[in-house]
Amino acid sequence: MSVKCKIGPSILNADLSDLSDASLKLLDSGADYLHLDVMDGHFVPNLTFGHPVVKCLRKKIPKAFFETHMMVSKPEQWIEPMADASVDQYTFHIEPVADVPSVCRKVREAGMKVGLALKPGTGVEVVSEYVDMADMVLVMTVEPGFGGQKFMSDMMTKVRWLREHYPSLDIEVDGGVGPSTIDTCAQAGANMIVSGTAVTGAADPSQVIKSLRSSVEAAISKS
Repeated sequence: MSVKCKIGPSILNADLSDLSDASLKLLDSGADYLHLDVMDGHFVPNLTFGHPVVKCLRKKIPKAFFETHMMVSKPEQWIEPMADASVDQYTFHIEPVADVPSVCRKVREAGMKVGLALKPGTGVEVVSEYVDMADMVLVMTVEPGFGGQKFMSDMMTKVRWLREHYPSLDIEVDGGVGPSTIDTCAQAGANMIVSGTAVTGAADPSQVIKSLRSSVEAAISKS
């Protein structure tokens, strides 16, 4: 089974004072899904928004695929609230979690897809025992917590390892991904692309999304 290219702009650097309009514009520009960065000020030294904002956003955008990237110390604490906010995929970091299978199961039981996220310092092999419980693995290509960081090309070894061992797995990359780094990601095997500033800060977001998609689809066709 061949994986599909999916482009999910991060709305972290969009206009937070008019989040629904900014999100709708990204979807109209060709985004496949919205990547919602949730930070608690503990797991990462930054604070963004939580389930009340996501729930309000869902009311304005009833049909788009929402992925919440839970950069939080206790991801199990927010499963039910995010499910109530009609989140489609709940992606959490394995680093602070003592019982990953339990959290995966609770996310699934709440009606959401399961995403597992890895910080740059976490070895990719760690996730291998949990892959069969997940729909997607996110390889962070910057340290989580802030936008605008420099892309870590050495993280592509993780992406290549995952693609070699799990050919049909959705593999997401997040951090410093844009037109200048997309080929590196695509050729390593990433098919779900999170791009923040490169898209939200572009004069023509649709052209950037189109460029990202072209690179990924070209790499998939050659695999």
